[in-house]
Amino acid sequence: MRAERTSGRAISRSPYFLFVGSGSAALIYEIVWFQVLQLVIGASAASLAVLLSAFMGGLFAGSLLLARYVSPATHPLRVFAAIEAAIGAGGALLIVLMPLVGRLYTAADGGGPSSIALRAIASVLLLLPPTMLMGATLPAISRYVESAPDLRTSGLPDTRLGAARLGLFYGANILGAVIGCLLAGFYLLRWFGLASASLVAVSINAAVSVAAWFLAKRTPYVVPNRGVAGLNGPPYSGSGPPRGVYVAIAISGFTALGAEVTWTRLMSLLFGATTYTFSMILAVFLAGLGVGSAIGAVVIRRTTSPRAVLGWVQLGLSFAIAYGAWMVAQRLPYWPVDTSLAPAAALNFQADLFRAFLAVFPGALLWGASVPLALASVVQPEVDAGVAVGRVYAANTLGAIAGAVVSPLVLIPLAGSHGAQRMLIIASAISGGVALLPAVAAERALSRLRRRLRRGSPKWNTTAARPRGSSETGSNPKASGVLRMVPVLIVLTIGVVLAAVTVSPAPAGLVAWGRLLPWHGEPFALYVGEGVSASIAVTEESNGWRNFHVSGKVEASTEPQDMRLQRLLGHLSALVHEHPPKSVLVVGFGAGITAGALSIHPSVERMVICELEPLIPRVVSRYFGDANYDVATDLKVRIVYDDARHYMLTARDTFDVITSDPIHPWVKGAATLYTREYFESIRNRLNPGGVATQWVPLYESTEDSVRSVIATFLQVFPDGTIWRNDDTEGRGYDAVLVGRVDARPIDADAWQARIDRPEYQKVRNSLAEVGFGTAEDLLATYLGRGRDLGPWLAGAEINTDRNLRLQYLAGSGVNNNTGTWIRDSMLRYRQFPDDLFAGDPATVSRLKARLRQPGTP
Repeated sequence: MRAERTSGRAISRSPYFLFVGSGSAALIYEIVWFQVLQLVIGASAASLAVLLSAFMGGLFAGSLLLARYVSPATHPLRVFAAIEAAIGAGGALLIVLMPLVGRLYTAADGGGPSSIALRAIASVLLLLPPTMLMGATLPAISRYVESAPDLRTSGLPDTRLGAARLGLFYGANILGAVIGCLLAGFYLLRWFGLASASLVAVSINAAVSVAAWFLAKRTPYVVPNRGVAGLNGPPYSGSGPPRGVYVAIAISGFTALGAEVTWTRLMSLLFGATTYTFSMILAVFLAGLGVGSAIGAVVIRRTTSPRAVLGWVQLGLSFAIAYGAWMVAQRLPYWPVDTSLAPAAALNFQADLFRAFLAVFPGALLWGASVPLALASVVQPEVDAGVAVGRVYAANTLGAIAGAVVSPLVLIPLAGSHGAQRMLIIASAISGGVALLPAVAAERALSRLRRRLRRGSPKWNTTAARPRGSSETGSNPKASGVLRMVPVLIVLTIGVVLAAVTVSPAPAGLVAWGRLLPWHGEPFALYVGEGVSASIAVTEESNGWRNFHVSGKVEASTEPQDMRLQRLLGHLSALVHEHPPKSVLVVGFGAGITAGALSIHPSVERMVICELEPLIPRVVSRYFGDANYDVATDLKVRIVYDDARHYMLTARDTFDVITSDPIHPWVKGAATLYTREYFESIRNRLNPGGVATQWVPLYESTEDSVRSVIATFLQVFPDGTIWRNDDTEGRGYDAVLVGRVDARPIDADAWQARIDRPEYQKVRNSLAEVGFGTAEDLLATYLGRGRDLGPWLAGAEINTDRNLRLQYLAGSGVNNNTGTWIRDSMLRYRQFPDDLFAGDPATVSRLKARLRQPGTP
């Protein structure tokens, strides 16, 4: 008796805390591993699909294989302890293995059709073993729940109470995942880097393993006798075999991940696509799953038909998805919340967290409740609890894999986010039907049987033949109740169709302006589209200026300051090369204006443009043809649809010029294109005398993030220089970094002589259009170089693959308007570089005078 009380207390307290720790470590690993592997195999849609499939495929396999290869005779807590220890060992090992496998992969991958296969092999080899162990934890603990002495009633475990406790374990695991998500996203990775975050997760696994091992010694375990003891109670509640439950919970997983992907994309437009935004949305979604699981556990104790409740929950999800679609696309974007007025980034995070809660939490609550309800619907007296739980978890995970892959790669590109959500609404209704209709069919069959008995031969003993549970009059209250639900189901079906039809597309202003939509208003949109990796828009203002938008911000435009920057980036890259360049790599197509500026240099014979989103060159380029010289159709141009970092690591080509104009570093994933290792890969792809240029935004930035970009670049190109681009009112806007393999003096007169050649007529016109009438005008944008800016750069954080510090520094400066202050802080250290500029003494003297004037150019 005392042992039973000890076991009861243990199962009601300690194992829940163990599952919290297990879930926390798992989410830290997931964030870290995805971040590391994206550095290796790229961040393209195909690469992300491979990563998700490998990670979740391991969870799927582990949930099924535990019951097959681990005997029920082994104490479940010892099994759980061994699993956690193995996960921790794998996590520690992967810190070393991932970089090694990454180097092998980049050495073997030369692009082409085999590239995806190699990415899949690398991901599976690294992720499958530890994720299989993660997937086995819930089936392992289910055997412990099944054997608990306090669950026995008349010598048999109580099915519903056991399933309810499994729901609480599932909820505890998700609670830990919320903690791990926030801990990694807001603290560990921000301050300590990838390796340290992994070691924290390893330590959690070790602590959980030791605690589970000691708990196993104190807690008795009785192996269930399948002939006598099993999971007691009606496993299906008269609704037929559980195959329909597996289908329903698989569809539930599909809709959950599909909706999460779709809502995350839309809310990232609204909040800003920073790493903090993604962490907040994921944390809210996981919290909803956890709370919903706990609610589902409570409901199980109070219902005799969990399958029917599961069906109603799935039907309810149809309306929850419709509600979420309305919130993220029609309601939240128009909230008059001016985040730029917040004195601290933390206040913005709180507002965004609240808005994410309003949109995501209701649906997540129902998805979370679905899992314990499905568990309670499939348990059988003769089946090992580990088998039953493993099958439910595997079905749900398999559906989640499909949702996470199909939604971004198929549904959104083909039907848009609104079309994808419509399909998810219908899918949830189908899931509800799969769970509910067998129960209705069974009760209808019983009703037909009763009618036949009444009309049948007097030889029939109707009393004996009356179905179990029927009344003396031959009626079955339960059957009648279910049959009365048929009209309700018809009404709900009509409601689901109406809910799906009323889902509207995201407004063009959300795609264009993001969080600034209430102040900018709806734009005149020439094009709005949703691709596999981004939502894009092209708009036109009343004065004729055109803007290209991605991730809820202007990425390129024909406004004067943007045209000046884009032309500066292109022409400076070509002119600073001592010999006219023949081969060029452009990272990021944008509106094609930088690439177009380079393409008109008569020496350029070959150009490669690397772009992640296929919609951009195919569609956006057409709206900027006059400004980009129709570069997308130029025969010497080849467009590669891949993550630029992945291309840089795996390509075998070298170039005279490489110019990088990626999206703003606060956008999640963009910081990988500003790391020391990335700049090193650029240097390795340069021919002798080659030139590398890099765009640096001063707007929507912090001084720390700008210092980080410049200091990191200068570690690879120590003789690098910085060139400024101001807006039309003379305010600091952005800058260009220039690094050269052979840093020789720049001859201003040689530049002018090159520009004056007849074949450079297009180049002269292109420069004149943005205010650069002479070579001196171009050189007057000089802002400084590394050796002069040493005091300003002191203490700057170097952005590396192992810390990606920049995405956290930049992520807190989305609303900053300090570009002029950042520029002026650099100007204070600018000195005229006598050893850098050469030419006729009169030319150098004029340039020197211009650079002495703080307001120039």
